[in-house]
Amino acid sequence: MSWMFLRDLLSGVNKYSMGIGRIWLAVVFIFRLLVYMVAAEHVWKEEQKEFECNVRQPGCENVCFDYFFPISQVRLWALQLIMVSTPSLLVVLHVAYREGREKRHRKKLYVSPGTMGGGLWYTYLISLMVKTGFEIGFLVLFYKLYDGFRVPYLLKCDLKPCPNTVDCFVSKPTEKTIFILFLVVTSCLCIVLNVTELSFLVLKCFIKCCLQKYSKRLKSSTCECHNLKYVTCAEIGAPPLLQKHSSDLATSIAQGGETKLLCDTQEA
Repeated sequence: MSWMFLRDLLSGVNKYSMGIGRIWLAVVFIFRLLVYMVAAEHVWKEEQKEFECNVRQPGCENVCFDYFFPISQVRLWALQLIMVSTPSLLVVLHVAYREGREKRHRKKLYVSPGTMGGGLWYTYLISLMVKTGFEIGFLVLFYKLYDGFRVPYLLKCDLKPCPNTVDCFVSKPTEKTIFILFLVVTSCLCIVLNVTELSFLVLKCFIKCCLQKYSKRLKSSTCECHNLKYVTCAEIGAPPLLQKHSSDLATSIAQGGETKLLCDTQEA
């Protein structure tokens, strides 16, 4: 199987990922994809041929192998890698959509097509949730299918056409158990990274919204204070021109009163 497409996909997503997302990509690429390609795939290479039962009844070994391993563990591992990495393609497609939209309109519509904001923020958030769901789902599926994360060296089988209960032996059980536990640990690490990044994005958005609401409320209260100050100033004293006019009017009234009083005194 060629993993070049998956490698190119992860490399492309790395350009639009945040700090924690880049750590996730490094874990997937180094500790999961490379380990699978270099070592794990060869451990399970001849698993059916090396599965032996202590009976020569035709078809017994095939039936028992199919019962205990309905899907090969290494193929389930490969399917998990594909399903976990695919949601990251949503981010790349969204960025490509932004770039195509700018080309059609022939103008700059975004600060940068890869800027984490607007619809791309929601796409990134959805991809994180889908990846986390796939990780948890595959771990549960792995546990249910194989009754745990350990490969037993001995299995008891009494299915037809086996003549009675026979002992079946799995090849390299210890080595397979080590690889499966490694898979579980790296999957749990990826879940922790996804949840951490998801929480960070939501918290960052929440803080940003709170700051925006606070700034709007602050501006609104500033405008109200300014209006109130203007009204108070208007009640306390009029503008300078009106104050001068009022002062002149008061002076003329006062002078008129004094003249009238003088005339009355003379007449008396």
